Amino acid sequence: MKYNQTTLKKLENILEESGYIVRYERGSFQSGYCILEDKKVVVLNKFLNPEGRINTILDLIPSVNINYDLLTHDSQKMYDELILKNESLHK
Repeated sequence: MKYNQTTLKKLENILEESGYIVRYERGSFQSGYCILEDKKVVVLNKFLNPEGRINTILDLIPSVNINYDLLTHDSQKMYDELILKNESLHK
């Protein structure tokens, strides 16, 4: 996987297509996700570089509820690759 802006956007799309809002905020906090006012919101530290943002989203995706049926074909393909890679790492 390439660590560039295109990859970051594809990962953001997976979250957004599943109903999450992706926000970049400043502050000294651990990157992660939270639910604010019954909305699914992923909050990432805005000072992370693109590689840091990608790694954070990669760590986050397996732990959030992704609605596979709402994903576009391209997002489904990327999601499948991520899940397969994640499963092979945890064997």
